[in-house]
Amino acid sequence: MTSNAFRKWLGAGTALALTALFAAAPASAQVSDDQVKIGVLTDMSGQWSDMNGPGSLVAAQMAAEDFGGKVLGKPIVIVGADHQQKADVGVGIARRWLENEQVDAISDVTNSAIALAVQQLTKDANRVALFSSPGTTDLTGKQCSPTGFQWVYDNYSNTVAPVNALVKQGKKSWYFVTADFAFGTSLEKIGMDQVKADGGTVAGSTRNPFNSADMSPYLLPAQASKAQAIFLANAGKDLTTAIKQANEFGIVAGGQALVAPVMFISDVHALGLQTAQGTSFVEGFYWDQNDETRAFAQRFFERRKAMPTALQAGVYSSITHYLKAIQAAGTDEAKAVSAKMRELPVNDFFAKNGKVREDGRMVHDMLLVEVKKPSESKRPWDYYKVLATIPGDEAFLPLSKSECSLVKK
Repeated sequence: MTSNAFRKWLGAGTALALTALFAAAPASAQVSDDQVKIGVLTDMSGQWSDMNGPGSLVAAQMAAEDFGGKVLGKPIVIVGADHQQKADVGVGIARRWLENEQVDAISDVTNSAIALAVQQLTKDANRVALFSSPGTTDLTGKQCSPTGFQWVYDNYSNTVAPVNALVKQGKKSWYFVTADFAFGTSLEKIGMDQVKADGGTVAGSTRNPFNSADMSPYLLPAQASKAQAIFLANAGKDLTTAIKQANEFGIVAGGQALVAPVMFISDVHALGLQTAQGTSFVEGFYWDQNDETRAFAQRFFERRKAMPTALQAGVYSSITHYLKAIQAAGTDEAKAVSAKMRELPVNDFFAKNGKVREDGRMVHDMLLVEVKKPSESKRPWDYYKVLATIPGDEAFLPLSKSECSLVKK
């Protein structure tokens, strides 16, 4: 029966009475399915599982618990799944969650290709996407969504500052070793554009398949190029393998600088300070910044026996902000919640005076860090020297350059 036929069958008076009843319902009745369900879609078992994975699920659970376990009087439910770094698996899980399992928001979503698909699925289903892990700027660019948010970093924020710094130090020629999928190619394009904008040159590039056990076929041409800087457009185990082998091949000792724009504390821990020392990159969060970050990190460490990465801290922050927006909106309807997310400032241990722009980008200060020498580290996980704080408005792509259709120009 169509809605019009249904209304005629009820009669005008009954329909009006029902409308009045729903309008007068308390805010708690505006929560769909009597719960707020958040799915953490991540790499639980693959090469990126240390930087998000089970730790992202723990961070999500902590966010729900710290919020009191309920929002608008209804329970907060956290579920998790492993997309196995396979687009078909990730899309299948997301579709099942949205269509059959009443998931209201999807969080984390390691892997840019999967994230872009999830962005479209959540947009079509009028649900919220909270991206902490993917780096592609398309999520807040040409494929932006009114209900999609990018929280921790992106390829622009983590590329521009290190490239600028090294070119100023005289590193004019660059070679790119790039992961051959959406994340890597996006990172490479931004890096190459910035090198050229700064007056540098690109000596060449190679593309490595995802999860390469041996990075020598891609590093040796970079070494042979004599480029002054080698840009590793990789992450996770591909990145740590590349850094280990670069040291074995004498690339760093030979005077070529390694640039690892998307590196996390889990990577440093895996490499050890002896190998990782001196590497500079941009971070969205460091556990040892202040009393607030240390308090969260200690609670996280008690569960995971590892300090949180920026991605895991971002899962906590984005979910907490989402829940605050539901509370403020009086409903979990995605567009109403998304409007509140853009309206409310982000103030927590992760970000101070953060703001969510119309394109879905959460703008916050970023950190330019350098890995300490073993002799400089005073205790476990004491890995970074903070070289500079990059204001959020400088760290992220200006709205004036945005390709997002939601941005008014």
